[in-house]
Amino acid sequence: MAGRGVVAAGHPLTAQVGADVLRAGGNAVDAAVAAVLTSFVAEPLLTGLGAGGYLLVAPPDREPVLLDFFVEAPGRGVDPADRAPLVPVAVSFGDAAQEFHVGAASCGTFGTPAGLATAAGSFGTAPLSELTAPAAALARRGVVVNRQQAYIFSILAGIITSTPQARARYLVDGRPPREGDLLRDPELADALDRLGADGAAPFYTGDLGRAVADWVRERGGTLSREDLAAYRVVERQPVRVAYRGRTVFTNPPPAAGGILLAYALARLADAPGPPDATALVDAMVTAQEARTPQFLDQLDSPGFADGFLASRLGSTTHISVLDAAGWACSVSCTNGEGSGLVVPGTGMHVNNMMGEEDLSPLGFFTHPPGRRLPSMMAPTVLLRDGAAELVLGSAGSNRIRSALLQVIVNVVDRGGAAQAAVDAPRLHVEDGTVYAEPGVDLAGLAAARAVTWFRDRNLFFGGCQAAERHQGTFAGGGDPRRGGAVALA
Repeated sequence: MAGRGVVAAGHPLTAQVGADVLRAGGNAVDAAVAAVLTSFVAEPLLTGLGAGGYLLVAPPDREPVLLDFFVEAPGRGVDPADRAPLVPVAVSFGDAAQEFHVGAASCGTFGTPAGLATAAGSFGTAPLSELTAPAAALARRGVVVNRQQAYIFSILAGIITSTPQARARYLVDGRPPREGDLLRDPELADALDRLGADGAAPFYTGDLGRAVADWVRERGGTLSREDLAAYRVVERQPVRVAYRGRTVFTNPPPAAGGILLAYALARLADAPGPPDATALVDAMVTAQEARTPQFLDQLDSPGFADGFLASRLGSTTHISVLDAAGWACSVSCTNGEGSGLVVPGTGMHVNNMMGEEDLSPLGFFTHPPGRRLPSMMAPTVLLRDGAAELVLGSAGSNRIRSALLQVIVNVVDRGGAAQAAVDAPRLHVEDGTVYAEPGVDLAGLAAARAVTWFRDRNLFFGGCQAAERHQGTFAGGGDPRRGGAVALA
């Protein structure tokens, strides 16, 4: 329990820096921004200055707001015929495998520098330089690789060895980092200092942006100087849905994950008791089946969310923060798995979003330049009687919405505390197969469904970080699947 607030994040250092900001008098947005910046150092493959994301803020005195700084499709002023092929890389989760694509052609227009600077300037109370300073100091001092990050380095070895610059940045004695190795990143430290001193402009219209665009273009990517100069953070009205006496606010279109989560919750809302595995699977399947080509084509149309829900209802890192003044902040960022393009002198490892099959279900390079990709990330806040009660979000690509759905059910329907709700075994449905962790009760599930059992909890099922307020006290849940941690202030 805590007095000033709580931070749940994907690494103990990430959470601790956020809590330090709360103790120093910052609000939940200050803490979230500082924590995200720290995650660039402590969780370097899945996020960074070359990534994109979303920040959902729920102030105590007005409606929640979503800042969209996700990755855009690049290609302004570029002939698509000049594009190099994507480079396939197989990643094994032990009991399941997935193919990702990297290389210069996978790089999309990044948003994290712009998004974090906008969040701090619009909703924070501390100067941006104070929020970048802890992360910059940590990058110079170095971070000891923990077990979870060592595992991520090992399964993404094909990416961090794909270019000379990535090998120089990440390898230790010619191999992926192991638990206990110390990693320093002075170039990232310099870039963080630059963000704190000069804001986001150098990354989009200045020397850093030019260096990144030129590096990517020279290697066959389509990320251009024009793409970076045109990038803007977009303020959006969150999707809302009622669930068991709460109002759930989550990521709106053109992102896909939030509206599908809201759809699944709405289908479960009238059930007489806590949904069992059959009900959860049915809700997941219904949401997945709604993700049709027409759905994806219309995501960025005005009013799509309201029409979609009304007509039917008749990877990533995440940080969740609550503070004593009533502010709530939920922020998800992702670099995908990284493209392998580490740009010298910039501190940036550029995302591989254009090579993510989950973001291009209609085929690679089908999004026109400037279109935001249809992310599954869904930073979410639950309000009860107008006050923030639960803040959560997850990593995990297509598994994000199923992880969030189950954690919400575990807290709201089953009365679990945040940590127990996050720890509980999960299932996920994809392409007719039910994937399940040990302990999931599949009794009653249709025998016709194929089931793939995992031997243990696995980061395949996401990395949900949750913060909760209960009767004036704070607590949180850090996901052990991705090294999650909670820090109280």
